[in-house]
Amino acid sequence: MFVKAYTGALAGIDAVPVAVEVNITGGGLGLYLVGLPDSAVKESEQRIRSAFENTGERMSGRKIVVNLAPAGLRKEGAAFDLPIAVGILAAQERIAAGALEGTMLAGELSLDGTVRSVRGVLPLAVCARREGMRRVLVPADNAPEAAVVGGVEVIGVRTLREVMEYLNGERVLAPAAAPEPREASPRGRYAEDFADVKGQAHVKRALEIAAAGGHNVLMIGAPGSGKTMLARRLPTILPPLAPDEALETTKIHSVAGKLGAQCGLIAERPFRAPHHLASQVALIGGGQTPQPGEVSLAHNGILFLDELPEFGRSVLEVLRQPLEEKKIVVSRARYSVEYPANFTLVAAMNPCPCGYYNHPARECTCSRSAVYRYMGRISGPLLDRIDLQIEVTPVSPAELKAAPAGEPSAAIRERVVRARAVQAARFRDAEGVHTNAMMNARMLRTHCPLDAEAATLLERAMERLGLSARAYDRIVKVARTIADLAGAERIAAAHVAEAINYRSLDRESWGT
Repeated sequence: MFVKAYTGALAGIDAVPVAVEVNITGGGLGLYLVGLPDSAVKESEQRIRSAFENTGERMSGRKIVVNLAPAGLRKEGAAFDLPIAVGILAAQERIAAGALEGTMLAGELSLDGTVRSVRGVLPLAVCARREGMRRVLVPADNAPEAAVVGGVEVIGVRTLREVMEYLNGERVLAPAAAPEPREASPRGRYAEDFADVKGQAHVKRALEIAAAGGHNVLMIGAPGSGKTMLARRLPTILPPLAPDEALETTKIHSVAGKLGAQCGLIAERPFRAPHHLASQVALIGGGQTPQPGEVSLAHNGILFLDELPEFGRSVLEVLRQPLEEKKIVVSRARYSVEYPANFTLVAAMNPCPCGYYNHPARECTCSRSAVYRYMGRISGPLLDRIDLQIEVTPVSPAELKAAPAGEPSAAIRERVVRARAVQAARFRDAEGVHTNAMMNARMLRTHCPLDAEAATLLERAMERLGLSARAYDRIVKVARTIADLAGAERIAAAHVAEAINYRSLDRESWGT
């Protein structure tokens, strides 16, 4: 007998439909899996046989051929266990074949017939809706994750026996409900607040600009000056995730297996802070079984690299492509996948090996050559891609005692949201462009004209600081964001001057 069951295979952060074709014939013995399965899929035979035995079922002694179509797409992971098992049961007439129409399945089978959770259920539900399926059967632990996708019924199952009884109409299972949206207020989501930060007004201003325009930031200063504290408060002033951003962000974390039980759409922008010993694969993604890396897990949020020079140079250099293109393409001999990577890079570093170069109170013990070698760990092309380079000066105990409480994150966030609204209107016809930092050269000419005074000021700064053409464009983008925060339609010389001030750490001018 020939039957079809339906599932999906992950391709990047999306799922593509896969038909599980099962044919039982009289000639031969055993189970044959074809259709480019990987080792985990091939091993499903032993899991399925054991699950059948412990569920009170038997696998046919005749030849069973299971084809995973399309055959040219590589199938990876244990999520194919459940659809293969259900397809075999339907071919053995233990499940009504008509019950499989309009149904997608995914799940790993334990030896006792329990259905275990898998990664990538959210993209599968999106795929099912796109293909016109009426329902998806997924592990009960993954059901809340898939239920956030409207337009398709999500049924959470716990055992193979439960699946059989449900498909045969012998058991009623209620569709899973999407989890309640989490608190949208920054006060309810974050323990940190900019109100805790005393002093550092120029750094907080730079981070506000970064949040408003999606600009990359490098903070450089002595140990204990507050770099990490400030970076961890940046998410509190970012605008809320739009519905499409929340869905895309959640899909990435679903593919990576980072969503916990009872988790719906991710409500807050991601903040990822990998250790400086992270490898290229951990940062960019890939591996034997491709998964998103830190740059993709930080999509629509913040990638924070503390102690930037301690990262391997080769690790840092792989950031150059995603910083420009807002995506990463991982190509290997067996696969090529594309992951989104539209993140804001926030980096922090000491100014020298001892950490006290340019410190107002402590003397640096490093030679000038040691300082330059330390700074040289950050390549010029990578430094060019960082829009805001800020020196963080330690706040003295007397200043800490006398300084009033800082401006709360909620107030700063309101200004950021207003500036983002201006940019949303500006780029409403530009697909894939949402912030000033994402503008290309043509958009710069259209949206960022400079008057004679501003242009002259910028030209002189370029000559004095020895900046590149890329740095020129980034200064103009930052100036555009400063103007947006000020509610100005045109970029003035004062906006350009402030933007130039945030390039003071370029290698040619550092320490002079």
